[in-house]
Amino acid sequence: MSTGHCGCGNVSFEISGQPLFRMRCHCTICQRFNQAPFADVVIFRADDVGLPAEGTVDYQSYKAPPNVQRGRCAACGQAAFERFEMALFPKLRMVPAALLPSDELPDVRFDAFYDKRVRDIEDNKPKHEGFWASQRAFLQLWRASRAGKRFSAN
Repeated sequence: MSTGHCGCGNVSFEISGQPLFRMRCHCTICQRFNQAPFADVVIFRADDVGLPAEGTVDYQSYKAPPNVQRGRCAACGQAAFERFEMALFPKLRMVPAALLPSDELPDVRFDAFYDKRVRDIEDNKPKHEGFWASQRAFLQLWRASRAGKRFSAN
């Protein structure tokens, strides 16, 4: 079991399971929420990550329907925790990679919404442009994780 926390320590959460995968999202919502060129997030099953203490995270929806609740630390304002809850899908948690121990991070698997990027990323990771290609990449890795395939740390 490990612990994730924001920079000021106000938001903390326990992780009891392995990550499903890690991705970078370049959509304009992630750019705005993370106040960065992209979001670097690690995806977990909801049951594998304990919710931060009540009142430590201020959640907001950026688009209807509110499938993703994005949360910032109530004290320092850092992007801290995201809840993905959509009908017919499992509940997932997205945690900024910067909040997790670096030795436990899996490799980035792909870039989503790369057509919205504000800067290029020079690596060999797949770059998916547009909504459908980005969603397909996410769903493929999610399905692989359901089949028991895990993506290990570096």
